[in-house]
Amino acid sequence: MTAEEERNVEILREGYRLWHESRAESSDYWMKLMADDVHWRSLGGGAAGSEFTRECSGKPLVQKYFEEMGSQWEMLGYDANEFIAQGDRVVMLGACRWRHRKTGKVVDSPKADVLRMRDGKLVDFMEFYDTAQAIAATT
Repeated sequence: MTAEEERNVEILREGYRLWHESRAESSDYWMKLMADDVHWRSLGGGAAGSEFTRECSGKPLVQKYFEEMGSQWEMLGYDANEFIAQGDRVVMLGACRWRHRKTGKVVDSPKADVLRMRDGKLVDFMEFYDTAQAIAATT
């Protein structure tokens, strides 16, 4: 791994650690890590019951993503198990567990995030998880 790849992995590893420890109560680290023109996407794609997962660009809209997610879901755990880096891209492989605040249903899903960094800042994010299970938990 190059020095830049190692630096990107360490920056992101810290973000995932803090995310897990705060149980999604604080997105501060992630917001500080993002470039102003960040592009944020989710496999959920704004599906009914998970509208916050719609594609967005810019820090204010990503902040809204975090706020809406937190109002609907309670994090039970988030494990960032493996990081794979190549050039400006890092892939995180792990798992997450969330409880829907309205229905009480729990989602336990594998998780993969593909992130692109530029000069130590997050510029692109795409998340993959069990969307069928997440959507089913909202009703």
